[in-house]
Amino acid sequence: MERLVDTGGNLRSTLEDVGLRLIQCYCDDDSWALRRLLYAELTHLPDLLAIVQVQAAERVQRALADRLARLALVGRLGITDPDAAVERPSALLTGPLEARARWGTRRLPPKEMREVAAAAIDAFLKLYATGGESGSPQPDTSR
Repeated sequence: MERLVDTGGNLRSTLEDVGLRLIQCYCDDDSWALRRLLYAELTHLPDLLAIVQVQAAERVQRALADRLARLALVGRLGITDPDAAVERPSALLTGPLEARARWGTRRLPPKEMREVAAAAIDAFLKLYATGGESGSPQPDTSR
């Protein structure tokens, strides 16, 4: 999250870097194992989900919302509700990963992680970028 301090640099690049780091944490073997355990035991251990959410997921969400709010205050993002806005990149980053990684049984190559991060940040910036901040990504000519 420290990368999200406004230094006037390339916002897209900074957000993609943070997104990639979040994806790397999400795709860590221990992270996959914990989520599989939670899914399997949720009905037996409902308090475990609350503990994990409060100690991990919500802390990251609050920190990210704080950083996005700061970027909005200096006019780099058009966000009025940072708590709601933070849900978008989180969903866009993590949503594709379970299917792509087959619940952690397939390691995603770094290139694929970067592609997921870039697509998520592109969609996020289309929603919230101000002025010249959207900065169109370079077209993918590899197809």
